[in-house]
Amino acid sequence: MSRLSNLNQYQIMWILVLFDLPTTSKKERKIYASFRDRLKNDGFNMFQFSIYLRHCASKENAAVHKKRIKSWLPPHGKVAVLTITDRQFGLMELFFGPKKVENPNAPRQLELF
Repeated sequence: MSRLSNLNQYQIMWILVLFDLPTTSKKERKIYASFRDRLKNDGFNMFQFSIYLRHCASKENAAVHKKRIKSWLPPHGKVAVLTITDRQFGLMELFFGPKKVENPNAPRQLELF
């Protein structure tokens, strides 16, 4: 591994936004949806239901997105922002249950002849 690619693994960042917002009233659900939509419009992707993540090219770029998130904080609930390096993200292990789930939206094969 070259020195340059090794450095990039520590300069490229991932932002994880973990949130637990109340959704008991219609107003709270609207606030929840607005916060989630802002994350998606800013390039975040859903990792789990209340965990969104985004790839950032540098620490400076990650700081810009964290500042935006702080400006969107809802009045109630909890929001945590975790910034990790690309190297740390690459060390993540994902585990799935043994039961295989069929994709209900799987495309059907098209027969041309």
